[in-house]
This record gives sequence, structure tokens and C-alpha cells, in this order.
Amino acid sequence: MSFIKKLVLLAFIGFISLPIQARACGDITIAEMNWPSAEFLANLDKIILEEAYGCNVQLIPGATETTFASMEAKGTPDIAPELWTNGLVQRLESAVKNGDVVVGTPLIEGASEGWFIPEHMHQKHPELKTVDDVLARPDLFPNKENPSRGAFYGCPSGWGCQINNINLMKKSAFDADGHGFDVIDPGSGAALAASIAKAHARKEAWFGYYWQPTAVLYKYPMYKLDWGVPHDKENWDSCISKTPDCPNPKKNGWAVSKVHTAVTTPFSQSNPEVMGYLNQRTYGLETVGVVLAYMADNQANGEDAAFYFLKNYEDIWSKWLSAEQITKVKKSL
Repeated sequence: MSFIKKLVLLAFIGFISLPIQARACGDITIAEMNWPSAEFLANLDKIILEEAYGCNVQLIPGATETTFASMEAKGTPDIAPELWTNGLVQRLESAVKNGDVVVGTPLIEGASEGWFIPEHMHQKHPELKTVDDVLARPDLFPNKENPSRGAFYGCPSGWGCQINNINLMKKSAFDADGHGFDVIDPGSGAALAASIAKAHARKEAWFGYYWQPTAVLYKYPMYKLDWGVPHDKENWDSCISKTPDCPNPKKNGWAVSKVHTAVTTPFSQSNPEVMGYLNQRTYGLETVGVVLAYMADNQANGEDAAFYFLKNYEDIWSKWLSAEQITKVKKSL
């Protein structure tokens, strides 16, 4: 059993038997990460913790790297609701061992990351099945700023996945430059999503990183490329996910995506009822995909999405709360 799995099991055993009952839990800071599913969850937690538990919640803007660094060094925010841990493996293990952070049960069933091309490109070129297949054809994925080279859309600066993508595209790994590809920083999550939407609308080529659950992969058919190699955990943990200065990344399959809620240890120890809630709330790809599509189609923010979820998915969230708490939340809608 892996270190993280053991931690999750211990956290689950420690909190699942606690009574889930409301009490005034005081002030809480929650990271509102800068992508839609995390914005939704931060606002959902805010509403439930305020209405069902009597907490006073402040949302703090965040991103994977900056939020986790702040939790390590400053012990704030108290909660990072949706933390993708593939880019933080060793740091997370160290933070847990040092007593700075605890992680909850897996949050999203079926979450994944990888490199994609549009389904219409795969249908037109069925020979494009692996990462190497695509890298061999920069002519099919031209960089609009430099058509003589191909374009790979990576993660925006500051996202944890940027480190993984940078290392996997280095010469000792998949060698983007040597294959004639430029790695494009889209600048923001919205710009990355827009590049995919535009490629589909125009039936154009696109090659890059994305993840699910997202409204983009819910709305637009994308073909996930095979890595062509097995996952090498040692190289991933010690190099690919550790630092962008990793000197010897190898070709590697992406690690199985792990999405957890991270909580500072002092907060977890002083708020067992809240931890009971955090260790029970999970949902599947289809559910969050509908919520994210609602956000995209209606230009809705995280708070709008949280109320949409609470109004339409009582069968899911009611399992996380007591009857008294359910009544309190429903009165707020």
C-alpha cells in the first residue's frame, strides 16, 4: 500500500466514526483555485460549512503551487478543496510526515490527466495513437506563430501540471524541440480551453495537455493518446513531478491522477466534525461534468455552480450530512 493511500486510510478511519453534527466552528479559510471544478467545490464547501456547521468562511484565491507552498510555510489556507497531487508527490509526503498537512479520501472518481488530440483528427489520421506518433508529425499540428514547427499546448504558468509537462517534453524524454515542436504556454486556463473550442469549431488540429473533469472534455470529443511506455514511479516522483530543473526525465506514462482535499493539521485536529464532512463528500465525472457545462454555457461562477448543484443533486450531497443539516442547507437555497 502506498504512503498516500495509508494516510488516506488512517484519516478515514479516524474521522468516519465521528458524529456529523453542527457546531459553531469559527473562522475558516478555503482556497478557491483558479479552474472551474475547484471554484465550484470551494463555493460548495463555503455554503455547506456556513449553513450546516455555522462556520465563518473566507475564500482565498489560489493555485496548486502557491496554495500548497502557503499551507506548508504559513499554515494557511486551512483547506485546499481540490488538490491535484501528481505534481506534489514528494512535497506532500514530506508535509504530512512533518505534521503540516493531512489529506482526505479521494475526491473525484475517474479523474485523469494526459495529452490529447481532437477526435476529428484521430478519425482523419487513425495512425495517430501514441505520443510518439503525434510528435513524428509536426506538420499536422502547426504552430500558427511559426508554421514550420508544431505546437504543443501545455499548462499555464503556476499550475502544478506545468512542471510535469516541461519535464516530459525535455530532450531525454519525449524531446519536443528535437521533433520540431514548440511548447506553448496558453497564459491561463480559459485560454487553454478556448484553444480547444476553437480547434473543434474550425475542425483544426490541436495537441496538448488537458484533464477531466472539465466542461471542455464533457462538450468536445477528444482522443487521449497512449504514452507508449509504462509508468515509471521512481522517475516520476524523484524527477518529473519534483522540479522543472529535473536533469534526467525519461519517457513516462502519466501517473494515475490523484485528487484530494488537503487540510492543515492544526485545523484538522480542532475541527473533527468538519473533517467528517470533508472525508465523505465525493462525486463522479458525469455529475461534475454537467455542473461544469452549466458554468460554461451560462457564464456562471463558482457560487452559481454550487447553488445549481445543491438544487439539482440533493440525492448526492444529502448523504454527506445529517437530517438537521440538510434542512438548514435547503433553507438557504
